[in-house]
Amino acid sequence: MNDDLLTLLKQVDTPTVCNAIEVVEGKRGFDQFTRGTMLSSAPEEGAIVGYARTAKISAIAPPSEAPEVIKARRMDYYRHMASGPRPAIAVVEDVDGADAIGAYWGEINTTIHKGFGLNGALTNGVMRDLGDLPEGFPVIAGSIGPSHGFVHVKEIATPVTIFGLTINDGDFVHADRHGALVVPSQHMGQLEAGVRKLLETERIILDAAKGSDFDFAKFEEAWAKFEASRT
Repeated sequence: MNDDLLTLLKQVDTPTVCNAIEVVEGKRGFDQFTRGTMLSSAPEEGAIVGYARTAKISAIAPPSEAPEVIKARRMDYYRHMASGPRPAIAVVEDVDGADAIGAYWGEINTTIHKGFGLNGALTNGVMRDLGDLPEGFPVIAGSIGPSHGFVHVKEIATPVTIFGLTINDGDFVHADRHGALVVPSQHMGQLEAGVRKLLETERIILDAAKGSDFDFAKFEEAWAKFEASRT
């Protein structure tokens, strides 16, 4: 991972990256993003960026497997989260879906994951302990709730689905309060240029619109330049 690209991606929001990928592709239609409204535990901290460390959990009912199996899998889960390429984020699907009640992401678990060197968590499930989560570890979640329920790990390092987006272990993810996306691996080398071109193009219309002399004529002139430059 190029340090300049990583720094840039942390500075921009997920809609910007979504548009920048279309700049790289030279067309509209990129669709590897989440659907629906997600919640951020720390929207002021911006985006979380990194390679996905995936898992699946459930919490609505007690596990049916033997306690020693569940305990061993939990340790395997933490071993997986503590290893692998960096930067990284935890991407955990709650298989209870819309019925999810188990707040896996609270003060203790987020602090553990941050200690492992992860940059944040992305989940369709539940978070809690808002105000007590560690700084520098945003959680992008599906809901907020008070209880951990019967939370237990079901799968590790398998493909997960978060708000309609399928994410494989090792995919490069960008996420913030708008949702998340997967950056296609073939675009990584061109993404920095794509982001910078997008920002430069947007300045054409934004600078004009913020001018004290902005009117329809100024808009029409700026829009023509904007249209000629964008995807």
